[in-house]
Amino acid sequence: MKASRIAASGVLAASAVVVLSAPAFAHVSVQPEGVAAKGGYATIDFKVPNERDDASTTKLEVNFPTEHPLASVMPQPLDGWNVKVTKSKLAKPLEMHGEKIDEAVTKVTWTATGKGVEPGFFQKFPLSVGQLPEDADQLVFKAIQTYDNKEVVRWIEPQKEGAEEPENPAPALALSAASEDGHHGSTAEDASADSASAAKDTEATASSDSSDTTARVLAIVGIVVGAAGVAYGVLAGRRRTNA
Repeated sequence: MKASRIAASGVLAASAVVVLSAPAFAHVSVQPEGVAAKGGYATIDFKVPNERDDASTTKLEVNFPTEHPLASVMPQPLDGWNVKVTKSKLAKPLEMHGEKIDEAVTKVTWTATGKGVEPGFFQKFPLSVGQLPEDADQLVFKAIQTYDNKEVVRWIEPQKEGAEEPENPAPALALSAASEDGHHGSTAEDASADSASAAKDTEATASSDSSDTTARVLAIVGIVVGAAGVAYGVLAGRRRTNA
């Protein structure tokens, strides 16, 4: 009897742990579509799961890092949502493509025009962003999730190195190293390879032309020799007849 009670208590305790820890996996996150390389542009998705069983997410507000401002932020149209991009003046202007930029996007807000993200579903909110910083390994955003019951969840706690994940972690976008051949145009090595390839093609063409010429000459010589043989045979026949 005691053993069964202990087992039942253990099951209940385990269930409680699962229930309590489940929300930690369902937080707002950000991931690139492909690669987010330093110094480049990328399309990123903010993934928003609904953590509640009795409410829908109707608003998402994403605040951009001010220490690494992004001059270009373009949202993708999303059915059922209105989007607003907020820009602010920069204390220190940026230089992009030879031009000085004195303002950058500091916030993007999506507001549902319908039911929003209902219980049991998630929604991706895509953005095209750039130019990504070259002197950072990640970008940390602060996201605020609002439900239709007026509940607000602030995903704003940065992950500290060596520490456990915070209760409400802020979305963090990892940046990969810039590609060495990320620029447009051919390199000297490519040009050398192309030249070598062209030389081989020319040599092959010349060899082919030479072979064709030789074959034609031999064919003509064969015809001449054949004709001479026929003529010689005719003459020899006439001589025999006359004799």
